[in-house]
Amino acid sequence: MSKLGALFKDTVIYGMSSIVGRFLNYLLVPLYSYNMTAESGNYGIVTNVYAWTAVLLTLLTFGFETTFFRFANKQKTEVSKVFSMSMQVISALCLIFLISVFTFLPSITDALDYSNNPEFVTIMAVVVSLDALQSIPFGLLRLKQRPLKFAGLKLLFILMNITLNLFTFLLLPQLANKYPESIGQFYQPHNQAFYIFLINLICTSFITLLLLPEMKIYRPTADTKLLKSMLSYSWPLLLLGLAGILNMHADKIIYTWLVPGEEGKTQLSIYGAVVKVAAIMAMLMQAFRYAYEPFVFGNSNNKDNKVLYSQAMKYFIIVSLLAFLVVVFYMDILRYLIAPDYWEGLKVIPLVMAAEIFMGIYFNLSFWYKLNDETYWGAVFSFIGCAILFAVNIIFVPRYGYMACGCASMAGYFIAMTLSYLTGRKRNPIDYDIKGISKYVLLFAILYFISEMLPIENSILKICCNTILLFIFVTYFVKKDLPLNKIPFINRFLK
Repeated sequence: MSKLGALFKDTVIYGMSSIVGRFLNYLLVPLYSYNMTAESGNYGIVTNVYAWTAVLLTLLTFGFETTFFRFANKQKTEVSKVFSMSMQVISALCLIFLISVFTFLPSITDALDYSNNPEFVTIMAVVVSLDALQSIPFGLLRLKQRPLKFAGLKLLFILMNITLNLFTFLLLPQLANKYPESIGQFYQPHNQAFYIFLINLICTSFITLLLLPEMKIYRPTADTKLLKSMLSYSWPLLLLGLAGILNMHADKIIYTWLVPGEEGKTQLSIYGAVVKVAAIMAMLMQAFRYAYEPFVFGNSNNKDNKVLYSQAMKYFIIVSLLAFLVVVFYMDILRYLIAPDYWEGLKVIPLVMAAEIFMGIYFNLSFWYKLNDETYWGAVFSFIGCAILFAVNIIFVPRYGYMACGCASMAGYFIAMTLSYLTGRKRNPIDYDIKGISKYVLLFAILYFISEMLPIENSILKICCNTILLFIFVTYFVKKDLPLNKIPFINRFLK
């Protein structure tokens, strides 16, 4: 239990930077949606560009975040060398990327339909390169078990981002109206996407500077043997990460190609905004991942490691189902995070969250091949899931719009999850509590079905009924798997 306690503590700290940060970022969702109408398509542009940057970030990090953990734990006396080699590889990739972008900028902007705004591409190319360079210093903080600095820097970025966005969208328009001969000449009220990207560049650059102290251990190295070993381990992770990120963002990348014109940008604006409402699931995945990777690799030689992994999987699924119910049950409140002209897209949220749960389970299952250094399995599973996602999107998006995107993500992750579980049972079996997990899934399904079938139109009454249903799930959880007398601080009050 002490090992799980350490995992819980780190998850809380990392989760505070992720969950609190994402919660603060919720301020940007109404800010954007109420200042950028769905019909303008501006939010669709932001969604599309950030989907591209997510894919590019995966390519530029080349799987070295996980590779750094693996080799730093294997060669504890040579952490500096592993860190330095990781930074050299990513720096080289970023340099090649930036040279390519600026060399072929006209062709790139034409292909993306941003020929009138090439600055979108150039700004975000620099941003994604800086983000890639940050990944290893942030990984070093996690390796050294310094979650407070890690969380502090993440939160600082978010607070800066929110502050600058509030200034740009609320105060700057008023200043432009008051001083039209000075500020008004430079302010572009219909080009909100540019300001969003520029703010990102400013914040990312500042955090990069604050990470420079972590670079003190950097020493140029030409260890070709280490490089070959790390590349051999990382390239399947690259394919795995690429497939995974495509599963998350491919629909946003190809949407305007499948539904061309202003209609496609409008639909993508709606889809991109409503997905943010379901971000609580993404918060959970990210917080758990930050703590779980060091936990798994650090306990890889523990004789009870499979028991720990099984317990972690069960708690992850329980909390994921609970998060799903919270979002769905209180949708009548959460919908006000976005402007009313986006509400028609709220019906896709359950599909998106189900896909997030499957992705989280798949992530937990992935460690059997990471610990066995058989990461190619992850690439195989992920690309199969990605192929299904692309197929469903291409076939059904032109007819069913963003609802097909939700179904595609759910189907892709479900297939990848199932393949990983079945293969893992043969190659590195873990005795998961399938019976206990199934009971939670059944209870979840019953409660969700009851909520959907309740013939209640009054929002307040519906929220009250949903709260009772949520209380039933929480009570079952506390009674079966979360004894309150085992939780620090709470047990003192129960004695």
